[in-house]
Amino acid sequence: MSTLSIRFATPADAGLIADLSRQTFYDSFAADNKQEDMDKFMHEQFSREKLMAEVTAPSAIFLLAMQGEEVVGYACMRESLNPPELGETPAIEIGRIYAVTHTIGKGVGTALMQQCLAIAREKKKAVVWLGVWENNQRAIDFYTKWGFRKFGQHIFVLGNDPQTDWLMKKEL
Repeated sequence: MSTLSIRFATPADAGLIADLSRQTFYDSFAADNKQEDMDKFMHEQFSREKLMAEVTAPSAIFLLAMQGEEVVGYACMRESLNPPELGETPAIEIGRIYAVTHTIGKGVGTALMQQCLAIAREKKKAVVWLGVWENNQRAIDFYTKWGFRKFGQHIFVLGNDPQTDWLMKKEL
């Protein structure tokens, strides 16, 4: 692989990020979920329009992983309300971190995570947290390797299917 670089996304990247978000989410979860639940989620909650609007939200930070001119992954961080378990701790969420299928295991996630943690430290956050589907063992293993630990859980509704997401945190 040629040199991997990470850059901040701009509003001009909104369509690209929306398409990348939809593709990587579908590639990651379609095989383990009912088609009707995936379709409903993609149409109602993960529409291109909603994702494009997210890119310009004041509380969101989007990063793009670039392999030369090719976009090979992205991350979304959010400054929002903490889960109750974190109280008033200065924290930031990693809302999404994905690599395109043919680059999984080739350092894209690592580069994105390094940048997310650097941003959290620059913003003087004490904790970085995220939610991960309890059945996504590959992602859980990745986050555990980075020092994230489970601190709670919540329900994530995919279509009509209520699923359990683990809440994981890393103290900085």
